[in-house]
Amino acid sequence: MEKPLRPHDISTFDADSCKRIAQGPVADVQIVTSDGHSIASHSRILAFASPVLENLVGRPQRNEGLKTISIPGVPHGAVHAFIGFLSTLRCMEGEMEKYGVHLLVLSHAFSVPQLKRICTRALAELLTVDNVVDVLQLARQCDAPSLYLRCMKLISKDFKKVEGSEGWKFMQDNDPWLELEILQVLSEEEHREKRRQRHKEEQKIYLQLSEAMESLLHICTEGCSTIGPYDRELNVKKGPCKYQTCEGLERLIRHFAGCKKKVGGGCPHCRRLWQLLELHSRICEQSATCKVPLCMHFKLKIQFQSKKDEERWKLLVRKVVSAKAISSLSKRKREEELHNFGERPCPRDA
Repeated sequence: MEKPLRPHDISTFDADSCKRIAQGPVADVQIVTSDGHSIASHSRILAFASPVLENLVGRPQRNEGLKTISIPGVPHGAVHAFIGFLSTLRCMEGEMEKYGVHLLVLSHAFSVPQLKRICTRALAELLTVDNVVDVLQLARQCDAPSLYLRCMKLISKDFKKVEGSEGWKFMQDNDPWLELEILQVLSEEEHREKRRQRHKEEQKIYLQLSEAMESLLHICTEGCSTIGPYDRELNVKKGPCKYQTCEGLERLIRHFAGCKKKVGGGCPHCRRLWQLLELHSRICEQSATCKVPLCMHFKLKIQFQSKKDEERWKLLVRKVVSAKAISSLSKRKREEELHNFGERPCPRDA
C-alpha cells in the first residue's frame, strides 16, 4: 500500500516529489481559464503544493470524469506558468517579465509562498517610475511588505516623475485613500530626514566642543604656537599643530586677556571662552593638579547653580563625551579596516 503524502509544505516540495507523484495515474484535473481554454494537471500535485487547491480538489462534484477548477481574471499564459511552477518549482525564462504581476496574485490567492517570494524579488527588480504605483497597489493587496517598501522608496526618490505618470493619475481618480497613504509616508520620511540632519549637525557641534577641550588642555599643559603654560617658558614649535582648533582658541584667549568688556560687559567672545572653561571643569577629573585656568573655581561654583542650569550642563557634558567616544570608535574601526585591507593577499599573488 502506497504511503500517504505528507501535508502540503512548499518548502519541502521539490521536483523529485513532483516526478514521483506524476508517475501515478494520468492527469485528473482540468484548469479552466478566462478564455475558456483548459490546462490538464494532476490533483495530487496541486493538493501537495497549495492548501487552497487541496480544498478545491477535495470537493465532491456532480458529474463524473475530470475535476474542473476555474481560475478567472488572469490570462491563460499566466495560469499555464502558475501550474507549470507547481509541477517543476521553476519559472521559465521571460515569464516573470510577462506574467510577474499575475503570478504574484495567483501565489497569494492560492497560498504558494515560494512562488510569492520569487515574484516579490522579480517585481522589485522590474520597478519603474511608470509601473511603481500599480505594483504598490498590488503589493498592498497581496500582503507583500518587502515589495511595498521598495515601491515607497522609489516613489520617495522620484516623486515628481511618479506624480506625472498615468498610474498616479489613475490612482487619484480611483483610490484616493492610497494617495493619502503615500503622502503620509512621504511626509513622515521627510520629517525623519530632517531629524537625521539635525542630529548630524548637533553631533558635529558636540565633536567640535570635544576637540576644543583637548586643544585647551594642550595649550595650558604643553603650550602651542603663541601661548603656553604659566609655570614654564613657552617652547615655540615649528609646523602646524595636530589640534586643528588651537589657532582659533589661541586668538580667543588673547582677546580675552585684552578685552575691556569681559564677560560681565556682554562680550560674546569672552562669554564663549568662559563657557569653554566651565565645560572643561565639568569634564576634568584632575582639578587639583589641572593647569587650565579657573578649573577649580567652576567646580566650586556648581553648588550654587540652580537645578535647571545644572541639568542643562550635565546634558551637554554627556553629549560631548558621547560624541567623542563615537568619533574614537569610528576612527578605530576605519583604521582596523584599512589594516585588514592591507593584509589581504593580492589576487594574482594568491
